[in-house]
Amino acid sequence: MKMLFTLLLFSGLHLTAQDMQSCPMHKEHMKAASQHQADVEKHGDQAMGYPHDKTTHHFRLHSDGGAIEVTVNDSNDSENMHAIQSHLRHIVTMFAAGDFSMPIFVHDQVPPGVLVMKDKHAEIFYLFEELPTGGRVRIRTANADALKAIHDFLRFQIEDHHTGDTTDIGSL
Repeated sequence: MKMLFTLLLFSGLHLTAQDMQSCPMHKEHMKAASQHQADVEKHGDQAMGYPHDKTTHHFRLHSDGGAIEVTVNDSNDSENMHAIQSHLRHIVTMFAAGDFSMPIFVHDQVPPGVLVMKDKHAEIFYLFEELPTGGRVRIRTANADALKAIHDFLRFQIEDHHTGDTTDIGSL
């Protein structure tokens, strides 16, 4: 029985992969995904004030919220390090006021969690932390709805920026 289930499972996976390749719109879907990624990078560079290819973003989920971390790839790159710190300080001010216009511009859509984060902005606390090569925005809340929204927002960031960060809730 287990062998039959395994055979059916792998047959289904093979057919799914084969179906994607045989889809008459596959090339167009792949082109659209590639264009979206290019747009996210372009809009991100414009909004953040530093080039994405000289920096590394990480999005962390914590039991009380999460964090956005940005560092320079070259520790001698003080110009972009200062730009990162300035940008993250600005993000703290904007998000604390319920202003999420920057991520909406970068992603060309309202990211998941943003509407609740705007509504619950008085119950969410943002703190900028300077790092030796960049900075971090810590996001904290005790409100269950706000916490779910923060996690949804950070998971979306992980996916749309292709950071490879875990979407599991980690320890501080």
